[in-house]
Amino acid sequence: MSRTFIQWLFVLTTLLLSGCGFHMRGAPDLPFKSIYLDLPDTSTLYTELSRNLRSGGTIIVTDPKEAEAALTVLADEREKKILTLNTFGRVREYALYQNFRFVVKDKENVILVPPTDITLKREITYNEQQELSKQAEEVLIYREMQSDLVQRILRLIAASKNAKPSQQPE
Repeated sequence: MSRTFIQWLFVLTTLLLSGCGFHMRGAPDLPFKSIYLDLPDTSTLYTELSRNLRSGGTIIVTDPKEAEAALTVLADEREKKILTLNTFGRVREYALYQNFRFVVKDKENVILVPPTDITLKREITYNEQQELSKQAEEVLIYREMQSDLVQRILRLIAASKNAKPSQQPE
């Protein structure tokens, strides 16, 4: 009796999960087939962004004239600020910031994504007795922030598909 109940419970749970609309995030549906990334091809941001774009079927080109769109980085800055000090004046917490500004235009210089700022912030505790591990943790946090940045960029580009393009005066 209990084995049959467990089997029916499993079937019911499976049916409920399949009917709730849950699905894994897939590749973004971008409004173009090829893009030029105005980033150094040796940067980790270029590598991660191009990998995510390629997974969605977008071609990364090296010549901006061959691309249907071009992503231009206007600013990419990292900053580390002190948040708190202890009673001896030693740092206890830092805030890590990544400020990124970009624009996406098509080959006719029509703006697909207007100049957009993305600011990411993470807080990290600090202990001078664990200097090396805290440095490694900071590197991992910046890497995670970069992954979050790439996902936000892709969502903004995908959302531009529904937006009305505007002409950039020159």
